[in-house]
Amino acid sequence: MMTKRALLLVLLVLALAVPPAAAAVKPLPTGTDVDYQLGGSRSVPGSVGIVARDRTEKPLAGAYNVCYVNGFQTQPNEKKLWKKHPKLILRKKGKPVVDEAWGEKLLDTRTKAKRKKIAKIVGRWIAGCARSGFDAVEFDNLDSFSRSRGLITAKENKAMARLLVARAHRAGLAAGQKNWADWNGRKVGFDFAVSEECGRYEECGSYVRHYGNRVLVIEYRRVDFDATCKAWGARLPVVLRDRDLTATGLREFC
Repeated sequence: MMTKRALLLVLLVLALAVPPAAAAVKPLPTGTDVDYQLGGSRSVPGSVGIVARDRTEKPLAGAYNVCYVNGFQTQPNEKKLWKKHPKLILRKKGKPVVDEAWGEKLLDTRTKAKRKKIAKIVGRWIAGCARSGFDAVEFDNLDSFSRSRGLITAKENKAMARLLVARAHRAGLAAGQKNWADWNGRKVGFDFAVSEECGRYEECGSYVRHYGNRVLVIEYRRVDFDATCKAWGARLPVVLRDRDLTATGLREFC
């Protein structure tokens, strides 16, 4: 007959063997405007219920907050960090492959081992977003393979995305697919989409097919903003921003 102490020990072992359940994820709201504030924080008008800010910023009280994380490329302020992990930087003939438009080095997602290591680093940022009070996280440069000089495949970045989405969900955050309209990110668990210039490139419909009304749209040219508002403004939140997303820069809503 099992003693009380032995029974308690067995129950403890079983409890430790069961992985902790993921925290509840709060879905992206619909029927409200969005402000995209990656270049600096500012107040918002009452019509704005969704705000996106960098992971180093604080969320806005009373809004649904999306935390920006560069999940596939480096940020300028992360040089010291990535120097400690040189093998996670994509290289061609020994030189880092760089996204010339932004001066960001591409992360090497080509192997399972490297993807796990990247996910561990980015996972700490995701956890930080959750601790700060954000509701969701968006992962930028999902399409880095298109700038990799043929070294990274779309399949490899999809596998990387799956790991990051899982990390977000475990932290209780909804996960946002950033750009790459042709791909249905729901296949790896993305909950909503963030699109830069889907109006300009006539891609908004692709996102809507995958995510319904849970698509955030940012346009950087007035002609595109006007056209996007006319076509999608009644259904999707669309904001016109200056390309540098400065705290005092251009901002208009449909």
